Amino acid sequence: MTTGYKNSAAKALLLSSFLILPIDAFMPSSFVQRTSTQLYEATQTIEVDKRTGKPTGTSFLPDDVIERAAKGNPIEKAKLKKDGTSAFVDIYEYAAKIRAGEMTWEEVEDADLNTRLKFVGMLHRAKRTPGQFMMRLKVPNGIVNSDQMRFYADCVEKYGDEKGVVDITTRQNIQLRGVKIEDAPDIIDGLHARNQTSFQSALDSVRNMVGSPLAGIDDKEMVDTRELCNALNDLVSLDPVTKTRGNPMWGNLPRKFNIAVSGSRDDFAHTHINDIGLVPCPHASTGEIGFNVVLGGYMSIKRVAESVPANMWIPADRNSVVSLTEAILRVFRDESERKDRQKARLMWLVEKYGVPQFKAKIIEEITSYDRGVTVSDAQPAPSEPFERRELLGVHKQKQEGKSRVGVLVPTGRLSVKECRQIADLADKYSGGEIRLTVEQNIILPNIDDDKVRD
Repeated sequence: MTTGYKNSAAKALLLSSFLILPIDAFMPSSFVQRTSTQLYEATQTIEVDKRTGKPTGTSFLPDDVIERAAKGNPIEKAKLKKDGTSAFVDIYEYAAKIRAGEMTWEEVEDADLNTRLKFVGMLHRAKRTPGQFMMRLKVPNGIVNSDQMRFYADCVEKYGDEKGVVDITTRQNIQLRGVKIEDAPDIIDGLHARNQTSFQSALDSVRNMVGSPLAGIDDKEMVDTRELCNALNDLVSLDPVTKTRGNPMWGNLPRKFNIAVSGSRDDFAHTHINDIGLVPCPHASTGEIGFNVVLGGYMSIKRVAESVPANMWIPADRNSVVSLTEAILRVFRDESERKDRQKARLMWLVEKYGVPQFKAKIIEEITSYDRGVTVSDAQPAPSEPFERRELLGVHKQKQEGKSRVGVLVPTGRLSVKECRQIADLADKYSGGEIRLTVEQNIILPNIDDDKVRD
């Protein structure tokens, strides 16, 4: 493992998305003047893809994993034939050729069109909208602002009222519909300039980080999830060496991977259906707030599995949360199924190990990082009566004189006009801030009480 990438979690602790980084930090490396090749050569021996300026996702896999993938399912073979991270540059090259009239979208290689472009969040809708894509973003903790909301509207407006729409997803995320390949680079660059990305948001990637929609404004909050979700987002999608979006260390996972960080007993993040669920809980002896860890929750056409307690508790700090997540991801990447995709989710690996043995494996991995992280046994969950609260409607915040207003968005779908109306409301009442929920609705926070009736 390279020095630059082995320390990726430590760097993620410093590179929180709360920071405003230079615009070129989010541009594809082929479009930025840098000497990334020399940088990689100085810190690692693995081959660098000259087109992306990054190692391939496959280059991080042990030899035995590559051998299993070579005998695996068609998607594994497609990723070995041409690395998914190649899409970081391919999308720009295809767009340029289409714009120049040198090719059409129909001439894009099928494996790129329907598989590899998913690594930049582009999902082709061949039956309903041939040549047009749904672009999935990464919106950690589901927090956007009015400028971003208007940008989404600008991106899809040209595709018409029926095809050009914006969806709020069940992972507090945004999806842009109707996108064409030739328009994708401008959208991606616009997202990166706004500290967002679509890279590694689909197919075999870590999906959007779900957190509490009431983070920082909740009088019953146990953990403010915003910083943690941003740090985890940077762990999986920000290259620790080039500081550009797209982290090849996690560029060849066996399957998608979901993470949820809950901030209160309401569990608005739905930890029970995520591969990693962090459930806030105080330590019984010290009273320190931390997380009980649950693992393996997922839903598919073949199986619905609720997450299982892992008998692990970690403090609610970035170092502990990022290190635990990196350890689980590393074991998942290198040891999960590469043949049967229905058995490639984390739950199957946990069951193969057994919970006690899997816990021991993760602690061993964390210990190897030497970051001072301690994993304790799970702590007793709070048992006092508690009623889950409502997110829709008007509710007082913990801040004096402030309220939050939850707004229903039927099926989570927004028109261009509605996106702009929401942005206008946010600018007028909530300081430009908009929060998304897993129920596919929105919350406008920090509204002055005397303006609620407006």
